[in-house]
Amino acid sequence: MHETYPLGLRVAGRLVIVVGGGPVALRRVGGLLAAGARVRVIAPDVVAEIAALVARGAVEHLTRGYLTGDLDGAWLVHTATGDPVVDAHVAADAELLRTFCVTAGDAEAGTAWVPAVARTRVDDGPVAPAGREVTVAVTAGRDPRRAQRVRDAVAAGLTDGTLPLRRVRPDGASRPGRVALVGGGPGGAGLVTTRGRRLLATADVVVVDRLAPRSLLAVLGADVEVVDVGKTPGHHPVPQERISELLVEHALAGRDVVRLKGGDPYVFGRGGEELEACRSHGIEVEVVPGVTSAVSVPAAAGIPVTHRGVAHGFSVLTGHEDVGHVPGGTDHTVVLLMGVTRLADTARALVAAGRPATTPVAVVEDGFGPRQRTTVGTLADIAERAAHVGVRAPAVTVVGDVVRLGPAWTGDAASTTAGGAHVAAAPAVRVS
Repeated sequence: MHETYPLGLRVAGRLVIVVGGGPVALRRVGGLLAAGARVRVIAPDVVAEIAALVARGAVEHLTRGYLTGDLDGAWLVHTATGDPVVDAHVAADAELLRTFCVTAGDAEAGTAWVPAVARTRVDDGPVAPAGREVTVAVTAGRDPRRAQRVRDAVAAGLTDGTLPLRRVRPDGASRPGRVALVGGGPGGAGLVTTRGRRLLATADVVVVDRLAPRSLLAVLGADVEVVDVGKTPGHHPVPQERISELLVEHALAGRDVVRLKGGDPYVFGRGGEELEACRSHGIEVEVVPGVTSAVSVPAAAGIPVTHRGVAHGFSVLTGHEDVGHVPGGTDHTVVLLMGVTRLADTARALVAAGRPATTPVAVVEDGFGPRQRTTVGTLADIAERAAHVGVRAPAVTVVGDVVRLGPAWTGDAASTTAGGAHVAAAPAVRVS
């Protein structure tokens, strides 16, 4: 036997009586108005907030005590007078009328209970249709504090996307699909924003990069379509133009699409091109920033890209062609993404542009991944050192005096030969 039979009540436009005018009655009135009920308050006196609602015409008010007959026509009754005799009187009248009654002062006297409620919008973009929400109601054996704790835990899961939110049954309302360009960060699942995870939880289609946090795909529903468009150096099986077309095609078919990228969509992520392609077809696009690997991967190796008294700025590049155009001092950090194959050319170009050959360099492989490793040297020898230990992509290269701050750097690193390259195989700093 269960004590209650849980239901959701549609009270919009229907009369609900609230007996009492204090703080508890105010909470009941607020919830009922939000659900569209026609609310009548019966109480000699009411708190200022209820009085304001009455003055606006949002609530009816009978300025007296409760009398038998006051419940006629009501679909539901809440009594919260603070007087056990009055509350029992209301509950008895409601029983005779076969009207469900919530008694705030004595749950045993009532025939209904108010649960702890959490609500979250499923479609909460700037043009989301009204009413698309998930409501969770928790009852806990008339233990409201326990119900509230459970409610709060569920609400947190709905907010951060760890609980499933994707629509399964169509609601009959036709609407265009949407695209979210989600920055997945440097690869660790814990470095994705809450907003990014929430959008993944509601996606119909996920278009994913090679360096995105792929562990998040394991928690998607079996009916979520995953499109792998991953690129490797020199091998782009799905051209960028086709990736943009895929986003448009799925969104025009009414699907919600997440474009899950490594790092940040706007840091060499082609996010601007994808946004333009979608908007040119009238598709709503949301851009969710991500933790860029240009900053986070060096941090994982214990290397800050700026540091007071050492480096006052930094530049982020993807190759060696533009290195001559960035500030030339060793106090200006250069961060290179996707530059492993061009490391020797880049080092020579930086020296030619005026940086000392003794400038410290670190190459951090697979940041936040299982094979994270840091190799350090100087512009004069980093290419040889990297080749000697077999550095491979993905890797982030840091050039500048900040490299000396990382634990992989030692006093003789600048003069060690390639055969004695200094390598730190384990993550130097835990970043979260």
